[in-house]
Amino acid sequence: MAVRGAIQLRPFMWEMIPDYRLGHMSGRSSGFRDSWLAQRAAVMAGSGGCCAEVYSCIFDYNTPRIALIKSRKVGLLNRVIQLLILAYVIGWVFVWEKGYQDFDSVVSSVTLKVKGVAVTNTSDLGYRIWDVADYVLPAQQENAFFVMTNLILTPNQTQGRCPELPDTSTVCISDQNCTLDYVGTHSNGVQTGRCVAYDKSVKTCEVKAWCPVENDTTVPKPAFLRAAENFTVLIKNNIWYPKFNFSKRNILQNISAEYLKNCVYDREKHPFCPIFRLGSLVEEAGESFKDMAVLGGVMGIQISWNCDLDKKHTYCVPKYSIRRLDNREFDHNVSPGYNFRFAKYYKDSNDVESRTLMKIYGIRFDILVFGTAGKFDIIPTMINIGSGVALLGVGDNGTYGSNP
Repeated sequence: MAVRGAIQLRPFMWEMIPDYRLGHMSGRSSGFRDSWLAQRAAVMAGSGGCCAEVYSCIFDYNTPRIALIKSRKVGLLNRVIQLLILAYVIGWVFVWEKGYQDFDSVVSSVTLKVKGVAVTNTSDLGYRIWDVADYVLPAQQENAFFVMTNLILTPNQTQGRCPELPDTSTVCISDQNCTLDYVGTHSNGVQTGRCVAYDKSVKTCEVKAWCPVENDTTVPKPAFLRAAENFTVLIKNNIWYPKFNFSKRNILQNISAEYLKNCVYDREKHPFCPIFRLGSLVEEAGESFKDMAVLGGVMGIQISWNCDLDKKHTYCVPKYSIRRLDNREFDHNVSPGYNFRFAKYYKDSNDVESRTLMKIYGIRFDILVFGTAGKFDIIPTMINIGSGVALLGVGDNGTYGSNP
């Protein structure tokens, strides 16, 4: 084997070469070996063992031993492995995962505006007009809004004594079945210790409470405000990618004021219109608004911003998707829907504090914004190229000497 340049090999590198290989070496190679060993011995003798090791550590250079294998199977396997590595680096790392880009997560803010009017005519409330201030409770929420769809009304409540709502823990026969000052988990008030008539057939324990107590055993069906399916909501979403100082909103630049007054979101016809009909949102998730309006529920409006900032910014647009978040299990329908209680207080003509209690059922819409943006960056590009070259080096080979 011919050795070029001033490259020195450690003694053990020579010792690793089999004897039959040494037989094939030229006289020049053998002479070089003898010269190198003599030089090494002189260094060891003149400087001492410690200095020699330091000298060796600094100035010696090691090279790997490479063998040439003449085998079609091994050669083919080697090329297949290299092609797989190349396909992984180019196809998966750079094309699919965009390994040449740096990424940032979205920062978002959402504002909402609900519009719509409904009419009801009931024995308790009579003929009544409902607008946004009546059915959107509370008026402002963070990235969400609630629309009332059903109602149990208990008007003209005052604080006093009255029979408790009948159930297994409140039905009584005599005062002995009632406990003074007892408050149960589902009580409407504090028991007085008396057993009084709830109606002609049932007696219950008397309580100190807001009287008459609420009776929510029967929920109105169809829903009280079933017309809410025709209400609309304008969603204004502003997003920002701080790493790239890029911001945008879901009301795109090509949307005019005239278009915004007349459009309603449709996945096919108007995919970028930010105005949504509530009934269509529920139907988009595969639910029935009339059924959901009875007991309420929770819907999620997902806005996805996945942007490639190496392209034109006009390609960075929102994608909407809707789903029901409180998945209703028909075989385990315990505590379904969404509801809460709300009271309006006033004083009657006798200056007695009174209230109208409302158990409100409705649909809460949560706005969920997520996304990432990518842009070319030299650092991840070089890291991934270096990783790919290192992987390709695993399958690389060369020659050393001749084949035995």
